[in-house]
Amino acid sequence: MTTTQVWCDRCGEPADAGGHSACRAARELEPPRFCAGCRRRMKVQVLPVGWAAVCVEHGELRG
Repeated sequence: MTTTQVWCDRCGEPADAGGHSACRAARELEPPRFCAGCRRRMKVQVLPVGWAAVCVEHGELRG
């Protein structure tokens, strides 16, 4: 059985590690910077109607 690591999409550290309250607060106003699935830095574009973030492994997210 394999377990999948989940990463914080703002700081890139393990999501199950404590101390992500600042990350959660910042994510209310900012787009993600890291892919939660693979920890890669994403290409982020802020748009007038939201944001688009692209991970080379997992594709595009919009918000």
